[in-house]
Amino acid sequence: MTATAGRGTPHDRLTALADRRIAEGETRGLPAADPVNLPMIRHWADAMGDANPLHTDPEAAAAGVHGEITAPPAMIQVWTMPGVRRDAPRAPTPVDDVLAMLDADGYTGVVATDCEQTHHRYLRLGERPVPATRLSALAGPKKTALGEGYFVTWNVTWYSDDEAVAEMLFRVLKFRPPAGAGRRTAAREPHPMAAAGTGTGGEAAAGTGTGADGNAAAGPYPLRPAVNADTAFFWEGAAVGELRVQRCADCGLLRHPPGPVCPSCRSAARTHVTASGRGEVYSYVVHHNPPVPGLRTPFVVAVVELPEGVRIVGNVVDCPPAEVRIGMAVRVTYRRMDEELTLPVWVPVPAPGEA
Repeated sequence: MTATAGRGTPHDRLTALADRRIAEGETRGLPAADPVNLPMIRHWADAMGDANPLHTDPEAAAAGVHGEITAPPAMIQVWTMPGVRRDAPRAPTPVDDVLAMLDADGYTGVVATDCEQTHHRYLRLGERPVPATRLSALAGPKKTALGEGYFVTWNVTWYSDDEAVAEMLFRVLKFRPPAGAGRRTAAREPHPMAAAGTGTGGEAAAGTGTGADGNAAAGPYPLRPAVNADTAFFWEGAAVGELRVQRCADCGLLRHPPGPVCPSCRSAARTHVTASGRGEVYSYVVHHNPPVPGLRTPFVVAVVELPEGVRIVGNVVDCPPAEVRIGMAVRVTYRRMDEELTLPVWVPVPAPGEA
């Protein structure tokens, strides 16, 4: 984009920096720390529920179309992710100082809005992909329900030697959290899927009514799910105290998050069942930063495994984050956030005060 605001304004400096970084084009990063290897494939496939033997079984792979083990294409980002050590060596990208300037200007909130991957071919064992990043767009400032912000878009291409094997477009909204947003709705708990960026889909919007604790809220709840033809049954169930799970009307497979087509038989016919509302924490994170409008940090976002065989992302409430653990028994409960929205959340079993 081209700078149009007054010379020397934060917007002007930001857009000028973005223009320079876009003009620089692609910058190559460091090669993957480890070559593509079977243990990492096996762990990833297990975590994702990918049972395709072409990725883990040498005999099956030898008889397959590739004649050898290949990595699942969706793993491409795994090989070059920096990990949790922030002091680990990493190569700068054209995106870094643009995001840093946004932070310095008060746009400290961030939410991913788009991620599109294109896979040109499967990676084989021993290959060591190299990412290359280019900043492709900066758009803003925009008025959003989360606050004023800028959309930042970049592209990553992974190379094996000089051959492009996969590409990804990634876009985030860097927004300025409204002043006092976290304090105003301190009693509320976050939307279980919007907070984690997964599930039936969620985006911010305005609402009015009561808070998560059932008391009158000081203002509109700022985060709401995107209700559509695929997800409406889930939210209608939450409104009447039912945890509904989508079921294929042909083969009977239960699936979550909801989708238009059965991943097993490809049928578009669907119905739903009402789950027991019991489960256990399969995995979780404690969110500390960045601040999220309408929410008080820290809060827990968990993947809850249901006895019905699916996993649902949701918040664990009425429990100090330090006491949440993997395998902890939980049950669903519901909290009315405003006149239109009820959220399913999870409490420990037994809950505080229960025998």
